[in-house]
Amino acid sequence: MATIAVYSLKGGVGKTTIAVNLAWCSAILSGRKTLLWDLDPQAAATFVLSIEAKGAAQAVFAKDQPAARLIRASAWPLLDVLPADTSLRGLDRLFDTIGKKRRMARLIERLSLGYGTIILDCPPGLTETSEQVMRAADLIVVPVIPSPLSRRALDEVQAHLAKLLKDGAPVLPVWSMVDRRRALHRDAGEDWPTIPMASVVEQMAVRRAPLGHIAARSPAQAAVAALWQTIERRLTG
Repeated sequence: MATIAVYSLKGGVGKTTIAVNLAWCSAILSGRKTLLWDLDPQAAATFVLSIEAKGAAQAVFAKDQPAARLIRASAWPLLDVLPADTSLRGLDRLFDTIGKKRRMARLIERLSLGYGTIILDCPPGLTETSEQVMRAADLIVVPVIPSPLSRRALDEVQAHLAKLLKDGAPVLPVWSMVDRRRALHRDAGEDWPTIPMASVVEQMAVRRAPLGHIAARSPAQAAVAALWQTIERRLTG
């Protein structure tokens, strides 16, 4: 079982788009039983996949509710969702109160019995929640918009991770929302996987479905599928 966190210090970098589409690729392209765990109180991944939350998402961490009871099947085979809601706004305070640095890792260990892949759609920021994610993940996918501030945010994430963990979870930067008509974007290079800016990506929230469902032959979906292949090689190599 592999745990993949999609995380960024900054918001608005395409994090949820990548998380949803990687989950779809894991389930549909690789045939793995996959759980997408939405940890962002904005619940964007939950919305895109048309999942209705039943019960407060924070209850899982307080042990008031077993995670399995909150998991919902999506419209796609092998893809389940542990939905988010606004109760997660208080998650950092809860972690501080209970004082359990590996609570998320323990929850993932229990969930791993039923899944081949767990993908975490994480809230932005360097918080106790993000540290719990970093301790639990096998790989951290970090979307980076081609801009100096976004690159600086990546550097901060890597520096923080080096301090937090002795060995550190591997980090995979991904160029996100790339528009080659812009000079900074053209200069970004091709050293990392690249997800292009595309109107079909915006349609995900309108049609409430992953790219593989609404635009299977699009360049954007091809880029996501290539990213998923890169991740599989990283985790199995």
